[in-house]
Amino acid sequence: MATIRKKNDKWHVQVRRKGAPAVSRSFRTKADAQAWARQVETEADRRGLPANRKALDTMTVGDIVTRYRDTITPTKKGAVREEMAIRVLLKHEIAKLPLSVLTVGKVAAHRDLRLKTVKPSSINRELALYRHAFEVARRVWDVPLPENPFALVSKPKVSNGRTRRLEPGEWELLREACQRSRNPHLLPMVEFGLETVMRRGEVLRLRWQDIEWTRRTLHIPKTKNGHPRTIPLTARALSLLDELKPAEEVPADAAVFPTTEDAVKMAWRRAMGRISLPDFRYHDLRHEAVSRFFEMGLSIPEVALISGHRDTRMLMRYTHLKPEAVAEKLAAKSKHGGCEEVDASVLLDR
Repeated sequence: MATIRKKNDKWHVQVRRKGAPAVSRSFRTKADAQAWARQVETEADRRGLPANRKALDTMTVGDIVTRYRDTITPTKKGAVREEMAIRVLLKHEIAKLPLSVLTVGKVAAHRDLRLKTVKPSSINRELALYRHAFEVARRVWDVPLPENPFALVSKPKVSNGRTRRLEPGEWELLREACQRSRNPHLLPMVEFGLETVMRRGEVLRLRWQDIEWTRRTLHIPKTKNGHPRTIPLTARALSLLDELKPAEEVPADAAVFPTTEDAVKMAWRRAMGRISLPDFRYHDLRHEAVSRFFEMGLSIPEVALISGHRDTRMLMRYTHLKPEAVAEKLAAKSKHGGCEEVDASVLLDR
């Protein structure tokens, strides 16, 4: 029940609900006091009176995200990248918003504003970070939030996955641009990625002790999905490693590519600025490599062993076979008496 009384030149409101602490506030006009009382009572009837509302007045969205960065982010494998992402989030206007006035509508407005400058997939990653930070705040830090508005807002629809592959002549352009880079590791990293389907971070973490020369394999202890894998190496991958092997003996845990992620990103941007390769990203090398292995005739389990995909559907999103390559394979099979029988389970997986 709300109690409204005038004291001096202000109207004081106090709202009480059984099982929750009283909430009070002062206003200059009686109309504002009555409107606020009705709003608080409605919220209390709908989901219970928020406890310790003053705490929400003094805390901002940025405070939650900052605490998350300092306590939760360091425990993750991708801590460095997430810290960089949070640095961007803290520059947004919503970071200054007090928790007491944070609503789903305000989060939606922030989402729509961001959509004007970044892609839906980027927005979804940001919303996921906010969502987890606020869930931790509610469930672990006892921040008296009645709900998580970042979990309630709808996510923008992401368009179909990328299908960009290197067209005839583009690899030569890319190779020449990488050769001209001041970072001597860029070209061998790019070519090694095409031969192994390894992500940029996995290549940078590669150590000489991870290579089994006699078995022609490479062990990747830390992966994005948390499952270590050992992959077979192509003749070209082994040749590249042999070319990169230092003349003098180095520690077993020395990096095969002694450079940093930031240095590689900068070198890649500069290389791409020197050539015309529309809408081609570093990660597209992984799509290209997966597709090439399928075009070589490897099966789904064999390619998954190399790429590390544990979900066939996700592996198919990385696969973009060129119709002309399939046509050549069909022509070759026709010369040898027609198509061979295909395992039905493989077709079902597709």
